[in-house]
Amino acid sequence: MNEVLALLVLLTVIAAVVTVMTPRLLHAVISLGAVGFLLAIVFVFLAAPDIAIVQIGVEVVTIVILIRATMGRDKDQAPVERPPMAIAVTVGLVAVMGLFGLQVISQFPELGAPVMERFADAPSSTYLRDGLAETGGPNIVTAVLLDFRLWDTLGEATVLFGAVLGTVALMRRKARVSNDQKVEGGGEDAEEGGTDS
Repeated sequence: MNEVLALLVLLTVIAAVVTVMTPRLLHAVISLGAVGFLLAIVFVFLAAPDIAIVQIGVEVVTIVILIRATMGRDKDQAPVERPPMAIAVTVGLVAVMGLFGLQVISQFPELGAPVMERFADAPSSTYLRDGLAETGGPNIVTAVLLDFRLWDTLGEATVLFGAVLGTVALMRRKARVSNDQKVEGGGEDAEEGGTDS
């Protein structure tokens, strides 16, 4: 299992390097999407499917917005020359980070082993032991999200809501500017037609 996890982390690092090194914006956005989806798979292997689901949802929305924003922007882009020394330094840093990541992964406990077996005072054991009595909720996941960690959940929801509002505001502003330009262009045509007659 650790070998598969190491391979996924390696592929994630490769996709991140491609994201930074590619000269075309659309290719960078696609590589960035690969990073996000590979991380979602890593979260599944680390027994965190809830985080994986959120990661996939955020990744899909982000990729759609970024692809829409980059469409047609590569046409006038000048080719970027990268000096060989910068590429060598980047590859060296990625190799060092990869070796460090492999070292960290080798220290992980066996996948699937409950955290309560490793740490006697783990919060999860407290939630399971006292959750029903303290919250009255039979579903421990709901009890954790809406009682024990309510402020954290509220903060996450606020951040997501703010991100959606900001995106909508930017998209509407861009649409308004393009509509105003069309109206101004149409008005000039009408004035020119009036002066010709």
